[in-house]
Amino acid sequence: MTGKLTAQQLAGLSVLVACVVLLLKTFAWWMTGSIALFSDALESLVNIGSAAIAWLALRYARRPADRGHPFGHHKAEYFSAVLEGILIIVAALLIVQEAAVALFRTQPEVSWAPLGLWVNAVAMAINLVWARVLIARGRLVASPALTAGGRHLMTDVWTSAGVLVGLVIAILTGLPWLDPLLALVIAANILWEGYKVVASSIGGLMDEAAPAHEQAEIESIIHRTAQGALQVHGLKTRRAGQAMFVEFHLVVSGNMTVRSSHAICDRIEEAIRASLPTAEVTIHVEPEHKREPVGLEFD
Repeated sequence: MTGKLTAQQLAGLSVLVACVVLLLKTFAWWMTGSIALFSDALESLVNIGSAAIAWLALRYARRPADRGHPFGHHKAEYFSAVLEGILIIVAALLIVQEAAVALFRTQPEVSWAPLGLWVNAVAMAINLVWARVLIARGRLVASPALTAGGRHLMTDVWTSAGVLVGLVIAILTGLPWLDPLLALVIAANILWEGYKVVASSIGGLMDEAAPAHEQAEIESIIHRTAQGALQVHGLKTRRAGQAMFVEFHLVVSGNMTVRSSHAICDRIEEAIRASLPTAEVTIHVEPEHKREPVGLEFD
């Protein structure tokens, strides 16, 4: 069913899912008073803000190109992912502060209600299912916002799993200081995830080339469809959210007509778009004296 939903619709549903999970985790924290469960609930609060930002970014990214933005608004998704990463890092720092205070105060005996742990486990299961949906769909449509949201939720899942295991150990051993110590471990994991989200998004903002497998696919398509040309050189690619930009020089015989060279370009463009539907292809046609020492040869 989710395969039929757009990226923007999935981002909107993410807000609803994050609200449900936050309510469950807050209830679990209220029942136990656990600092680790408080940390887990705080990360879910960040998820709500992140999902709302992603929804707004995806909506803006869908706007068509205009005079002020002739290449479209696709990069709005990267700004969403960067903001999400910053929110993740802020949440981690708040957890560190709370855990550090808890470590140096007198710890009561461990007497947490088991029901609170079960409630947190249900919230973890919901996050696991939704994270897999976002990651799968994000990769399918090449959406940085959805993929970042899914990766963040997977971190939340591992966090929740670690919390549950740690709290069970604390209950069995009667060592309450394990609770804030576990919160510090959670914070370190969240900080690392926030760094990865920000770093990957900055690559997109800096016009990083398309992934190696997509570049290889483009070269393979050109090899199959550029019959009649002499060489292709200067191949450049970049990702901008869900859009792909491809540019290269096509060398043809100086005696070839404009109509014939244009037919080769059309054939290549159609084949690339058939494989990569969001691709925007720009081809510069040149005569044989523009041939380069290095390039894809066809004669």
